[in-house]
Amino acid sequence: KETEEVFKVKKSSYSKKIVKQLKKEYKEDLEKSKVRTEVNSPTDAEPPLEKTGQIKDIGQEDGTTNSEHGEEEMEVESEKEEEKPKAGGAFSSALSSLNVLRPGEIPDAAFIHAARKKRQMARELGDFTPVDSEPGKGRLVREDENDASDDEDDDEKRRIVFTVKEKSQRQKIAEEIGIEGSDDEALVAGEQDEELSRWEQEQIRKGINIPQACIYQPAEVNNLYYQNTYQTLSYGSSYGIPYTYAAYGSSETKSQKTDNTVPFKTPSNEMTPVTIDLVKKQLKDRLDSMKELHKANRQQYEKHQQSREDSTKAIERLEGSSGGIGEQYKFLQEMRGYVQDLLECFSEKVPLINELESAMHQLYKQRASRLVQRRQDDIKDESSEFSSHSNKALMAPNLESFGRDRVIYQEQVKRRTAEREARRARRRQAREQTGKMADHLEGLSSDDEETSTDITNFNMERDRILKESSKVFEDVLESFYSIDCIKSQFEAWRSKYFASYKDAYIGLCLPKLFNPLIRLQLLIWTPLEGKCRDFETMLWFESLLFYGCEEQEQVKDDADISLLPTIVERVVLPKLTVISENIWDPFSTTQTSRMVAIVQKLVDGYPSVVNAENKNTQMLLKALLLRMRRTLDDDVFMPLYPKNILENKNSGPYLFFQRQFWSSVKLLGNFLQWYGILSNKTLQELSIDGLLNRYILMAFQNSEYGEDSIKKAQSVIACFPKQWFANLKGDKTISQLENFCRYLVHLADTIYRNSIGCSDVEKRNAREHIKQIIKLLASIRALDHAVTVANDHNVKELKILIEGK
Repeated sequence: KETEEVFKVKKSSYSKKIVKQLKKEYKEDLEKSKVRTEVNSPTDAEPPLEKTGQIKDIGQEDGTTNSEHGEEEMEVESEKEEEKPKAGGAFSSALSSLNVLRPGEIPDAAFIHAARKKRQMARELGDFTPVDSEPGKGRLVREDENDASDDEDDDEKRRIVFTVKEKSQRQKIAEEIGIEGSDDEALVAGEQDEELSRWEQEQIRKGINIPQACIYQPAEVNNLYYQNTYQTLSYGSSYGIPYTYAAYGSSETKSQKTDNTVPFKTPSNEMTPVTIDLVKKQLKDRLDSMKELHKANRQQYEKHQQSREDSTKAIERLEGSSGGIGEQYKFLQEMRGYVQDLLECFSEKVPLINELESAMHQLYKQRASRLVQRRQDDIKDESSEFSSHSNKALMAPNLESFGRDRVIYQEQVKRRTAEREARRARRRQAREQTGKMADHLEGLSSDDEETSTDITNFNMERDRILKESSKVFEDVLESFYSIDCIKSQFEAWRSKYFASYKDAYIGLCLPKLFNPLIRLQLLIWTPLEGKCRDFETMLWFESLLFYGCEEQEQVKDDADISLLPTIVERVVLPKLTVISENIWDPFSTTQTSRMVAIVQKLVDGYPSVVNAENKNTQMLLKALLLRMRRTLDDDVFMPLYPKNILENKNSGPYLFFQRQFWSSVKLLGNFLQWYGILSNKTLQELSIDGLLNRYILMAFQNSEYGEDSIKKAQSVIACFPKQWFANLKGDKTISQLENFCRYLVHLADTIYRNSIGCSDVEKRNAREHIKQIIKLLASIRALDHAVTVANDHNVKELKILIEGK
């Protein structure tokens, strides 16, 4: 049992080495057996160990034995074998000393080593002693050389006896092919040659590193060491020689190691017969496949050709346009530098321009405020002088008890009175020279004359501002402040590279870019003065008039077309707003006419700019309304005197009353000049409600009823726009004029009552006055009041009067 356990432990470690060594020994024994076959008798030949089944199970890599599978039993004789002397060898005496193993006993390593040493010595002495007389009935378990150190004393005590119950594979084959026992040597020799050739082929295949696989050998051919297997290959493929490792083991071995193994099918000897139809079919199939491949290659070729042509055209196009792109890049880089320098220049100069513009506006504002204040002071002085309710407190409200301020106040009043009368005398003298004295009425002229001192100071300050404005760009190159130079730079950009010009929104930036330069030229532009130059004749307007209007086709939504309207919107309208709010005097008919003219020109010439939706236009109209309301509240004054005082037409109160009345009528006419610009509702509110009903009707009631009142009424009605009454339907006029119509009816009744008891001439004159009143009522479309007056005073020419309105 101990020997069996040792064998089981060590057999797995030396089994591979034993197989390798036995193969080497087998080759040597095979050569010697041939020699012995020729010399000795056939009975002396010893079959190879491998053929006798002595190493059948030792060649397995997993180290399994037949005893483990239960396939066969090993009988070991315990008795010592008697020494059999041999004539040809001296080593035969050593074999007799080995003990015979008992049946079923497993030889140990020492016994196997002794048997191997014995065999080796027999070969060296030329005395080949077969281990068993019946080859194929046992197996030999051998140790490798590493076990030489084991105990050699037991080698002589034991020997292996192989007992095989079944016949060997060689004998079975010999019986099947009909070879008798006498031919056993020939069969052994043939098998040895065949095995040798297989062994050589196996070694060659191992040398060239061809992959090998272990397959399971059938029981019928398990006596062969190598088995060539072939795989059926497809038509037209290369041929190879498949092979496997040698398989060792008995025919009854059931389990084989399956790791790293590849099974191969047994080659079939049957082949499909080749016919003409089969060859034709294969050729046709091959032709069809080649045609399809040719078609696909043709399409791919055409695709590549088209791609090549497109690439060639793209290269030519890009090469042709590369020069233009380079020039465009250079130009745009230059424009970028120029614009940056221009903006840096404007960032320093624009604050100076703003200061100069503010100084000029302040200068004009001071002059206008001075004139308005002088007019207000004159009205206060005359009202205080001719008022019947005047007293010392009213004349000098903040006087001290000592009277020192009263003296100064009286001196100022006298000075202002003298200056006022001197101005009136000069105007009267000028009218006499021109022949307009008969038609003139006091209060219609504008008292806007200035003293020589004021004029001199104004001119000096204006000249200083202009001199400062000329020095703004004296340290700058002309290309950075001249509108023509700046315009030429952007015109070149527009003409050469319009796409990039449009993408940069230059058309929207130019109005802001030209804004400071244009404001500098409009520094002294004031349309309220008669010598003021029209802005459309200035240099900046003429320079930019045809910008963006080349002969080439105009681009849709081109911002350059609206360059001038945009400049008018952003430069001219804000300046007019400042002038309207601070400089314009609504009492001045001349200034009002000029202001109305410039605004009307903008409305007619720039309808896309001057409209109700434009922000700058709204600011301008708002400034005009605020200025008119301020004048209505601060500058209009209508004195009230008893009729007995007004009967003296040469008295101061009468002249002051007439002057204030006619100044109010003049203001009414100035307000109504804005018809067509301001809305009718706004104008009616200012002129009729604010001025006529509030001040002028009060003066009518204090006036003498007669021809003078009719003349004044005609002057008031003459101020009304005729368009107000052209589209009225019915017999009534506009609601705001009802008070004025009732006054005219009352005037007709008063004239009729005053004519009762008078001479026929006076009655006839009174009747003519009544007819004039009827015509006035018809002119303002107050037909109901006209019919009432005609019926009350028996006027039968009503239809004629109405039609002759």
